[in-house]
Amino acid sequence: MSTPFEISAAARDALASWLEAAKALKAASDNTIKAYQVDVLDFITFLTLHHGQPQGLAPLARVTTPDMRAWMAHLRAQDVAPRSMARKLSAVKSFYRWLSEREGYEPTAVLSARAPKFQKKLPRPLTEDAARAMIDTVELQATQGWIGARDAAVVTLLYGCGLRISEALGITGRDLPLGETMRILGKGRKERIVPVLPVARRAVDTYLSLCPHPMEPDKPLFRGARGGPLNPRLIQKVTEKARMQLGLPATATPHAMRHSFATHLLSAGGDLRAIQELLGHASLSTTQAYTSVDQVHLMKVYEATHPKAG
Repeated sequence: MSTPFEISAAARDALASWLEAAKALKAASDNTIKAYQVDVLDFITFLTLHHGQPQGLAPLARVTTPDMRAWMAHLRAQDVAPRSMARKLSAVKSFYRWLSEREGYEPTAVLSARAPKFQKKLPRPLTEDAARAMIDTVELQATQGWIGARDAAVVTLLYGCGLRISEALGITGRDLPLGETMRILGKGRKERIVPVLPVARRAVDTYLSLCPHPMEPDKPLFRGARGGPLNPRLIQKVTEKARMQLGLPATATPHAMRHSFATHLLSAGGDLRAIQELLGHASLSTTQAYTSVDQVHLMKVYEATHPKAG
């Protein structure tokens, strides 16, 4: 969307410095940094076209509430989805917070802009039976026994410990042997302690007993066929095969196993704050999505079992 003459060198330098700071201080992923860059570049480009002149640091400091409304209207005219608009606004606000600290800007016009409301997508958990069936079926997809055991161990950790797939694949030989708890380094390099159920330890032990590659402290626990780090795409593919065999919906993904862990804990009477800690959510509001999932499940049970009036 943007071209070199639409944005001043000073604005580009400021954007680059902010992205470097976000990557260093927030440990943001490459994909997140790229999204930030695109969103803020698009915003600055809009201001350039809106005002008819390049937006250097001084013009950026003079952004007004009408400017923000015009930008949001521009996005709506382009049929940008409310969720994407909210993401773009969040990136711009983050950039302006940084600018206000560094350049002494008054960021109220930007920070007071409201994102459009949108219906948050609820996590799609599996039933307990389906989650167990997924683990069992995943193991049967491989032609080599150790690879089947590996895939089953990964998926068991996703469901049994509520791990993200990146967290499971981040376990190294240094973490072995697995004990009753495990230290996990999650998003934003935030550490948390998660309990490791006996079934998860057994699954990992079975994999270790069959794996042909030596376990070293600085090497990943889960290996590819040639001994390198396991590609997460392989776990996505094997769960896709398993869900098709089981007749499960397309939402039965590796991440759905983590959702299932949280939802089943909540259904069993788990404390929301404790579940937040186990999942590594920075905000309780993220974890609260599972209360909606549980209510949806309860309503389905109610509707299926409650005697109909009349």
